[in-house]
Amino acid sequence: MARTKEFDPDVALGRALNLFWRRGYEATSMADLVEHLGIGRASLYATFGGKHDLYVKALERYAQMCDPNLVEMLSQPGPALPAVRALVERYTEDSIRDPDRRGCMVVNAATELMPDDEPVARLVEASWTSLETALTSALIRARAQGEISADADPRALARFVLVFLQGLRVMGKSRGDPARIRDAAAHALAMLR
Repeated sequence: MARTKEFDPDVALGRALNLFWRRGYEATSMADLVEHLGIGRASLYATFGGKHDLYVKALERYAQMCDPNLVEMLSQPGPALPAVRALVERYTEDSIRDPDRRGCMVVNAATELMPDDEPVARLVEASWTSLETALTSALIRARAQGEISADADPRALARFVLVFLQGLRVMGKSRGDPARIRDAAAHALAMLR
């Protein structure tokens, strides 16, 4: 007879996500996971596989939580440019106000594990492609509605915004002067007119 799990795998995955997000992949040991999740090592392995498997599942969960919200934000009917500008402002404030300096788990995964970790690279690229596609769509609508210049290249502009947003997340991990981030964001927002 199979034993029933004495823990909720969904809750455990959420707790693992938070630990990996806060500490990173390399700085989180299996012993840390066992202690933080309150689950025996054998149960962890049986449910999630090894540490890397659990990390990939946590990163997938993070992307599933965040990516649809961004796409929805950029897909609202009406003027498109205000949504793009609001996204830049949101990333700016999130980067400055993150008291734990966790940053974005996708960006953290990219800077810690890419380019050699194929499963992580696929997830990071999928997340970035999703955001780039949503930005491109919004900027195509903005151009069609006369919100940006008729000769603007929505895809190139979307790529600029994507790279800028990821850079904001990296800069937000520092305890440096928030004016650096705000000044850069103001300049990027000025380009989105």
